[in-house]
Amino acid sequence: MNQETIYKIHYLLHGQPRFFVIRAKTMDNAKAWHWASCDAGVGIIPKSDRDPVKKVSRPMAEKYGITDVKWFHSAPLRWSEQGQK
Repeated sequence: MNQETIYKIHYLLHGQPRFFVIRAKTMDNAKAWHWASCDAGVGIIPKSDRDPVKKVSRPMAEKYGITDVKWFHSAPLRWSEQGQK
């Protein structure tokens, strides 16, 4: 059974508020800054967890006008195998 959680990431792009939701197994500040950069069109979205994409750091994101990144934990998703025949 795959257990992932939904996270909400809020940030400012050139002073304008933006937010999005993302499904992931874990989240931390470094990941949130990278995903905010991806949402803003700066970062590269990895194809998988093992994809060696260079992550966008906070200082690099700030150079592109991304600030005040905050992430919030939501409810875990529980995938059921019922009905998937």
